Amino acid sequence: MLMQWEGACYFPMVRMRLLRMACLAAVGIACGLAWNSLSGRGFSLAQSVFVQTGDEVLSATEAKAWLDDGALFLDARPRDFWRMHRIHGASSLPEDDFENGFAEIESQMRRASRIVVYCQGYGCEASHLVARKLRERGFRAVVLDEGLPAWEDAGFALDTESRP
Repeated sequence: MLMQWEGACYFPMVRMRLLRMACLAAVGIACGLAWNSLSGRGFSLAQSVFVQTGDEVLSATEAKAWLDDGALFLDARPRDFWRMHRIHGASSLPEDDFENGFAEIESQMRRASRIVVYCQGYGCEASHLVARKLRERGFRAVVLDEGLPAWEDAGFALDTESRP
């Protein structure tokens, strides 16, 4: 009989502890989110953590309008990825080989009225790094928000013709 009584008391205690743990976690999350938004030192939860002060981002729809208006698109992914598929007309300016890529297309960039940089999308910082390097050299370069996946999700075509 003692075993049955202990078992009957044990499960409500476990439930109570789990409920307390869930409440503590919820209060902790709420406090963290409140600090993030009210402190002035938090980060935006509405945009990529790669976006820093001075970065400009465009949605895929805005970027498509820029492309139709003659903007230069730069692919910040490694050149092998650019060779496989890219936004139509995009030039390769890989973040991992920026200096060589920049030297190859500098004259093209100087003629461009607008420059849009993109990379592999969520979790890819290459486009932001390339845009910052271009800004350091006097170019205004904006980043395609969420990169190539956002372009595809918007239903815009890619150039899949192999490039040397």
